[in-house]
Amino acid sequence: MDHQEQIQKPLLTNEEKMARGSAWLTVGNIGSRLIGVVYIIPWYFWLGDNAETANALFGMGYNVYALFIMISTAGIPAAIAKQIAFHNSRGEYRTSQNLLKRALQIMFIFGIISATVMYLASPALSKASGGGDDLVPAMRSLSVAILVIPVMSVLRGYFQGTQNVGPFAISQLVEQFFRVIYMLMATFIIMRLGSGDYVSAVTQSTFAAFIGALGGIGVLLYYFRKEKVKMAILAEQSQELGKIDTVGILVSTVKEAIPFIIVGSAITIFKLVDQFTFIRMMSMFTEYTNQELQNLMALFSVNPDKLTMVVIGLATAMAAVGLPLITESYAQKDQRSLTKLVTNNLQLYSFIMFPATFGMVLLAYPLNTIFYGYNVLGSRLLMVACLSGLVLGLFMISATMLQGIYENMSAMIFFGIGFIVKFLLQAPSIYLLESYGPHFSTTIGLGVACYLNLRKLHQKTHFNRSLVLRRTLLMLLMTICMIVVAALAKAVFGSFLSDEHKIQSFILVMLVAGSGGFAYLYLGLKIRIADKLLGPNMVRLRHKLRIK
Repeated sequence: MDHQEQIQKPLLTNEEKMARGSAWLTVGNIGSRLIGVVYIIPWYFWLGDNAETANALFGMGYNVYALFIMISTAGIPAAIAKQIAFHNSRGEYRTSQNLLKRALQIMFIFGIISATVMYLASPALSKASGGGDDLVPAMRSLSVAILVIPVMSVLRGYFQGTQNVGPFAISQLVEQFFRVIYMLMATFIIMRLGSGDYVSAVTQSTFAAFIGALGGIGVLLYYFRKEKVKMAILAEQSQELGKIDTVGILVSTVKEAIPFIIVGSAITIFKLVDQFTFIRMMSMFTEYTNQELQNLMALFSVNPDKLTMVVIGLATAMAAVGLPLITESYAQKDQRSLTKLVTNNLQLYSFIMFPATFGMVLLAYPLNTIFYGYNVLGSRLLMVACLSGLVLGLFMISATMLQGIYENMSAMIFFGIGFIVKFLLQAPSIYLLESYGPHFSTTIGLGVACYLNLRKLHQKTHFNRSLVLRRTLLMLLMTICMIVVAALAKAVFGSFLSDEHKIQSFILVMLVAGSGGFAYLYLGLKIRIADKLLGPNMVRLRHKLRIK
């Protein structure tokens, strides 16, 4: 079989592509997030008494940075993936390649403009969010990373669009590894060997985003060079009809990307609402000092985010894998395949998110102790943040699927409705619930958006609503069984392991999570639900474990 036949022959079904892609992106997304969580333990220790305030500054800087990243990349990764999948499915390979070249050029310019704007706007943004002068250097150091990230995002979109998500995932891991190594080295040198200035330590920790981005783009360029032979073969097979208007396609891609910016920034936008309103509103309603409010901000937002975003990253990974496959089925007018993909995507969400979320709720106290130290309020806020994360994850996956079938305007309108609900509920929620309030308003706001997304998805794809509901209830029952096993394990091991000490909390988490995780995996294999959602690998695993 020659190279051309290998390229043309579909080696995997959509479900197998989904499972393989989910595995790769789960490794990349969750692996990078885990690296980004583990650093907290030494980082917090070295910052000492200033840890909460430093983490608040770090998180507030990153929230603004995340918004600038979404603007500077213009939703290009998802939009490029979608366009490349669309044109490749029609055999228009040369169009895809020209689109990629133009996108790289334009995104480089976008990066320079966005980095400059963020650098110059940092003082005003810092003042508006209640961070004061200490937040300005952190924001400015983050602006440097925006020079690199737009180009990196285009390359990731290319690999995602060709369903070759390995380089995407590996680049995420390398990016996070470089970032964490630099920030830990810099923090140790400043806090233990140098001046001990925690603001300088935070500034270097945020500058680490630029170091990580250099590592990530290096990986992508390495794999991109290896793709050139395949790209040349595909270009020879290209089946464009008439002259290729690359600029016109790119303009339409950017237009397509605007909803991706808004919807893709949903979680960041909601967090920015919290950042720019919480300290101001709490100052009106309470007698807390500004530093106490910054510490509360860390407890309800920054601290839980680092843990809950690991779980939400699962939903993001699934959405990223599903997007080009859904677009491909839509472009080919394959209604049966489209319906099945959406149905499977929603089931996969429940299968992964339910045990991960409720497992974290059960282990909130020891988890909080491991990373931040024993804190009752911090642990309770982590529980609430985990439950809110279920809705955040569902929003990301449902909105992305809507965009995959070109219902961009619907996704944007539904997000707008959810945002209005969030904004209207924000003040009364903070007044009545204080630091729990922002989670409540976010959950209700995005919950409304999720309902509207799913209703529209059903109208357009006719996904099997009754099957999704039945399977969701089944996975909820499996999760309840898992929680019962994990709770019993926690009661037994917790009788001699305290969740107030880091080492004992770590051992407790490992034992309880291992017990609950094995129970859930056993049930998933026993009733064959894992086979249906994750493919043949689960069948082989069941045989190895001798589960009949």
